[in-house]
Amino acid sequence: MNKQDRAQLTKAYAMIDEAKSIIEEIAETEQEKFDNLSEGLQQAERGARMEEAASELQDACNALDDVLTIIESAQE
Repeated sequence: MNKQDRAQLTKAYAMIDEAKSIIEEIAETEQEKFDNLSEGLQQAERGARMEEAASELQDACNALDDVLTIIESAQE
């Protein structure tokens, strides 16, 4: 891998890391909203959707962590 390719990967890494941070923040906010609902509302459809969204967003963060690890390995 040449210097230009490494620079491009570094740029991509930074962009993915920033996207992960944004998604993580939204996931935490959704989870907090869900946690602040009454138990009855948590059991309702809206609560279930909120909890599922938070979970899916956390899954996306985990996947992005994997991508970042792979990029780091490729740069070694």
